[in-house]
Amino acid sequence: MRGLGVVPVDYHGEGLADRIRAAAEGRPIAALLDTHGGGYIELGLDLGVEPARVATIADFTAREKGAQWVGHDAAATPAVLAALAGEIAAGRLEVPIAARYPLAEVRAAYTDLERRRTRGKIVLVP
Repeated sequence: MRGLGVVPVDYHGEGLADRIRAAAEGRPIAALLDTHGGGYIELGLDLGVEPARVATIADFTAREKGAQWVGHDAAATPAVLAALAGEIAAGRLEVPIAARYPLAEVRAAYTDLERRRTRGKIVLVP
């Protein structure tokens, strides 16, 4: 992500908005993508992000707040999946794998996922 100009910010603890503003170095915050829920839409709006540029996959109240809710079903079409597969095959899109679990260890995979520290996808191997 750094190669695309993304500046990582530690989102744990107090002062997140201040850390984001510092990382922006005085530039306006262009967008916020929430993959966790629990107040991130409000954070984006408080940071001055236009509501249409705040998107979430985790907060179902997004539309009430003027933000965008993007569900799995919006992208799970054959055309979108084929386009993504083409981008992966061409090397323009990387899908990092955080962990692989045998199907018999699905409980451990979910435990890993629940920790909300995963960077990448968790793959179940049949």
